[in-house]
This record gives sequence, structure tokens and C-alpha cells, in this order.
Amino acid sequence: MNQSTIPPQNMADSIAVGDTVEAEVFKITSFGAFVRLPNQKKGLIHISQVADSFVKDINHHLKVGDKVNARVITIADNKIDLTLKKERPGDNHQLKPKGFRSSDFEDKLKHFLKKSNERQADLRKNTESKIGSGKVKH
Repeated sequence: MNQSTIPPQNMADSIAVGDTVEAEVFKITSFGAFVRLPNQKKGLIHISQVADSFVKDINHHLKVGDKVNARVITIADNKIDLTLKKERPGDNHQLKPKGFRSSDFEDKLKHFLKKSNERQADLRKNTESKIGSGKVKH
């Protein structure tokens, strides 16, 4: 993980998770601040990533035109998410990528199919026992 700050003049076209970059706030919304990165890419600092404590109003922390050193926490689908929070030991956002993970979906699907087959078998068994005993009307 690269912990050094990358100044604009030395910035390559790529930014990696873990990099600390100098960014300029160009738009503030109720959910976060949009920033312009040195390579002309844009990123978002979500309101939950502005400070280590709870932030009710982002305007109390950031203003348009502010220059901040932000750490890249995720890059997915050309979206760059950053944080102003201090990095804590054990933080490794690369292990928790944002977005779709097929293994989770496949595990959930297998579990659903197993439960569904068990329920169908129980229904068939109950229905057959009722038909065999004459309790079900045709």
C-alpha cells in the first residue's frame, strides 16, 4: 500500500487503492463532497468518510475550493471513493471491494435451492400421505 502523498506534477494516470492524493472539493451535497483529483479524474468523499466522528452537516467540515489529502479506499466502475479518516491498523479496503461478488451470490443461490428442494419434498410427502389416507378430496 502506498502511503505517500502524490503531488499533481508527479501523478501518473493511474490511482491505486491506498494512495493518498491531493484533491480539490468542487461540489458539496448532503451525502458527501465531490473532488477533482490531480489527473482530472473525479472522486467522492462520502459524508461517513469525512471525519472519525459523526458528521451531521458536511458544510461544517468542507467547503468548495478546499484542498485536502485524501486516501483512496475503493475504485470500482470508474468511481473513486476516498476518505479523510485516519488509517487504523487492520484497515485493508482491497479485501472488501465494492460491488458485485459472484461467490456470495452463488452461495446464497445454492442455499436457497437446497431449502426449496427440502420444502418441495416435504409438501409432496404430506400430500401423498393425505391422498393415501383418503383425506384429500379430488
